[in-house]
Amino acid sequence: MFTGIIDACGEITTLENQGGDCRLCINAGGLDMSDVKLGDSIATDGVCLTVVKFDSNSFEMDVSVESLAKTTLAEFKAGRKVNLEKAMQLSARLGGHIVSGHVDGVGCITSRQWVGESLRFSVRVPDVLAKYIAIKGSVCIDGVSLTVNNVAGAVFDINVIPHTADITTIGDYQAGRKVNIEVDIVARYLERLLLGDKAADVDAPGVSMDLLAENGYLNG
Repeated sequence: MFTGIIDACGEITTLENQGGDCRLCINAGGLDMSDVKLGDSIATDGVCLTVVKFDSNSFEMDVSVESLAKTTLAEFKAGRKVNLEKAMQLSARLGGHIVSGHVDGVGCITSRQWVGESLRFSVRVPDVLAKYIAIKGSVCIDGVSLTVNNVAGAVFDINVIPHTADITTIGDYQAGRKVNIEVDIVARYLERLLLGDKAADVDAPGVSMDLLAENGYLNG
């Protein structure tokens, strides 16, 4: 598990195709490698990956076909900057929100503008994820925990303060950039719980307005 508070920015140094899978080698940048062990999890642009080899300055991770298909990892090239976060410890402060590192889909930056000293981005997500995005709720973009400021259909807005822009890769994002999206884990479980006994039905339609009304979540 992670918090969405980035530890450091690293850089992809090499990518090696392994029969459909991929081996990534990453320069750790400012990431403290002193307590890293084989098998540890490090979120890389929000994707939970396992360390299979490392030294004091870099580490390697294997990426499965599934991860390549569902995230932006398939677009990675040598020299790309990536957000890095080591798995949280139970004794650590939860500065962001609970992040699993299991990406739900790929979104796209649709606009970028300065608002005072902060950057405001609009992000479009796949339609199937729109129901999980709520005003003042949490969302994880490329591993960064952020607050949703506004929602219009499948597009939502976020504000990025200067500190976050400086210590992550987000400050460089422009319209058209594809990003990894992880919705709030609570929203995912809530949807499943609302199905009740219907969750065991392979043909269950998912959460609908009628289902919400039946469970008292809508007035009238």
